[in-house]
Amino acid sequence: MLTLKIKSFEELSAREVYEILGARCDVFTVEQKICYPDADGVDLHSLHVWLETRDGTVEAYLRLYREDDGAGKPTGAHDSTTAGPVHMGRVLTRRHGEGLGRRVVEAGIEAAWTRMGANEILLHSQEYCIGFYEKMGFRVCSGLFDEAGIPHAEMRLLRG
Repeated sequence: MLTLKIKSFEELSAREVYEILGARCDVFTVEQKICYPDADGVDLHSLHVWLETRDGTVEAYLRLYREDDGAGKPTGAHDSTTAGPVHMGRVLTRRHGEGLGRRVVEAGIEAAWTRMGANEILLHSQEYCIGFYEKMGFRVCSGLFDEAGIPHAEMRLLRG
């Protein structure tokens, strides 16, 4: 049994931060061999959405945040009065083929609509995941581009 959690950075416990960063390291650095600075400052202004086991292990995760404020810092992600699209990123699952990715993305979409007042969600999808996101209503809105050595495309989901 997995429990869904949704919290702002300020609400996270030290253990939850540790588990989230561990999951991101396992998937992006170890599994996918991506070498990039994960501590990018965006987490501080994000809404974190994840599924965890009884012992607190993060099995699926994503973060939601608002666009850059023009000074290089994200605006308050969990402030529903802020305009503009919500960005979804760092989407991962540790256990593939069990529907965990779909569950966490669906929860993220709902949180973007209800908690953040979003009318639009943007994400950068790895090329091989485009079909996964299309099944949930996202549409490709860019050509392929390189991000961390992997082909990506920007995708958009509009509310309603």
